[in-house]
Amino acid sequence: MNTNNIDKQNSHLDLQDQSVQDIFALYQNYAEVPYLSEKRDMEGWLNAVQIGSEQLVPKRNMIRFEEDILPGHLILLWRIQFGTFTNESGYPKYFEYNYGINGPQALHELIGKGYAVELSATASLDHLNAASLKAILKHYEVAGYSKMKKPELMELATQELSEEQLSAQFELRGYRITPEGEAILSKYPEVVDRHPKKKY
Repeated sequence: MNTNNIDKQNSHLDLQDQSVQDIFALYQNYAEVPYLSEKRDMEGWLNAVQIGSEQLVPKRNMIRFEEDILPGHLILLWRIQFGTFTNESGYPKYFEYNYGINGPQALHELIGKGYAVELSATASLDHLNAASLKAILKHYEVAGYSKMKKPELMELATQELSEEQLSAQFELRGYRITPEGEAILSKYPEVVDRHPKKKY
C-alpha cells in the first residue's frame, strides 16, 4: 500500500477499510495518495471512477516541490492574491478532487511557511458591506456616518476605533499573499498556467 506522506494529509483514514484500500491501490504509483475527506462517499466515488464519471487526481499534482508543498497549495495561494479570499470563503471541490489537498489545512500550511498572512480586523474592513460598517459605528456611538459611503465609513472606523474594538464586532478576516508567496508563485508558473481561469 502506498503510504508515502500519509501523515501529512490522510492520517485520519482507516487503512483497514476496504474502500480506502481500493482507492489507495488506484494511486499505488503516485508520489503520495491525494487527500481523501472523511465526508467523501468512498464506495460511490470508486464506482464513478469505474464508469468514467470521476477521474483520478493527475499524477503531477501529487508531486511535492522542494518547499514541501503541492501544486494545489500554489493554486490556493494564487486564489488568495486576488484579495477576495476570507475565512468565510468556501473551498471548491477541485482542491480535493483535482489537486488532492485539504483546503483549510493547506491554508494553515501556507501561513505557517510565510507565504500568506491573515489580516487584522482593521485591514479586513473592506470585506464588510456599508450596512455592517454603520452597525459597528453605531455600536460605539461614533457620530456623522449616516450619509457616508463605504470608503468613508472604512476611513471613519479606522480613525475612531481601535483594532481591539473592531475585532470584537466581527469575525470576518481577509488574507494577503506575502512577497515570499509571490516569489513561490513566480518560481512555478506552470501550475497556474494549467489551471482553468475565471474572474474572482
